[in-house]
Amino acid sequence: MDISFHQASARFADREVLAPLSLHLTERRIGIIGLNGSGKSTFSRMINGLVLPDQGSVTTNGFDTRKEAEKVRGCVGYVFQNPANQIVLPLIKDDIALGLKARGLSKVETEKAVDNVLKRVGIEHLAERRAHELSGGEVQLAALSSVLVTKPDIVILDEPTNQLDLKNRNMVERAIADLPENIIVITHDLSLLDGFERVILFHQGKIAADDCAAKAIEKYLEIAQ
Repeated sequence: MDISFHQASARFADREVLAPLSLHLTERRIGIIGLNGSGKSTFSRMINGLVLPDQGSVTTNGFDTRKEAEKVRGCVGYVFQNPANQIVLPLIKDDIALGLKARGLSKVETEKAVDNVLKRVGIEHLAERRAHELSGGEVQLAALSSVLVTKPDIVILDEPTNQLDLKNRNMVERAIADLPENIIVITHDLSLLDGFERVILFHQGKIAADDCAAKAIEKYLEIAQ
């Protein structure tokens, strides 16, 4: 993973959501934390070009998010805060296969890739199920599978344990821990960041802390009081 922000900022209408910032991300496990509206989701969406910088630039694995959007999205997978919205086809296996449609794979190759990712995430038993039949954790893992099947180098997860009960939260946490890909997690679930190499705290559109998990979380708790 090689992500660089070069005095990049984001503005929606007349409101600056993210102040100009410059930083370099190379760690394998990075957490993004902050109060609601602090700029953390905007920051993460700038990494894969969903939000383009108002000023400055962002490069992801050497690709400019403005000039080389397709290449950027080819190396970054994004699991949104409401993963059910990412599942568009009735059957889980068909939805996962959808991400491979543009790659020109044969039917056999596509089925093999889908089977492999389902087994890897541990949800092969859900292949014939429909999204509305799944628990919150299962939906999260199905959405994750639809991202992983395209073999991204970087996976961004926005609030992956949001509104999950303990069983489903633990299921998702184990899946994330087992991923060999580079991971960026935006979360309010601070215990999810145990062992993360770097945690960035956003506050009012600026970076308030950029440190190891323990120190960044300590600063976050001060701000949240």
